[in-house]
Amino acid sequence: MPKDNIERAIKNAMGKDQSDYKEVTYEGYGPHGIAIFVETLTDNTTRTVGDVRSVFNKFNGNLGTQGSLSFLFDHKSVFTFKKKDGLDMDEMILDLIDYGVEDEYDEDEEENSITIYADPSSFSAVQKHLEENGFEVTGAEFTRIPNDLKDVTAEQRETIDKMVEKLEDFDDVQTVYTNMKPEEA
Repeated sequence: MPKDNIERAIKNAMGKDQSDYKEVTYEGYGPHGIAIFVETLTDNTTRTVGDVRSVFNKFNGNLGTQGSLSFLFDHKSVFTFKKKDGLDMDEMILDLIDYGVEDEYDEDEEENSITIYADPSSFSAVQKHLEENGFEVTGAEFTRIPNDLKDVTAEQRETIDKMVEKLEDFDDVQTVYTNMKPEEA
């Protein structure tokens, strides 16, 4: 998420009663059949839905009903932490399975870090377990991971990126997810 969006959301929240804010998600198809999932934090749902709908319309997309695309994205909590010397990942995963952690993980040799994925409802339990066992947690967040990635051409990617950028320009938009296959490096 862009730093500007975070700063705007903080400034907005400081000037208003924070209890007025609601988390609202918007789902729909953008250009070229790409699924787009928009997470917002808003004090005015009418304004926010209008803003989001206008971007979908501008890019010939279709805004769907809430939950209409949730089957295309897995909601997960993601933790990244520094790998300890002599760490047995199989044993660690067995310890964490009770907390809803998946048995698949990503290892970054260059950064000497491990990334694990868990059920969002067990976020605090996993974080507490990692901290109590002396792991240096370098990242902890909620995310939506697409389970069906779509190939796009360079021109299609440019159009979709412009749409995502327009959505992220709104103060209320926190994160935008797509099922577009990542660009090859």
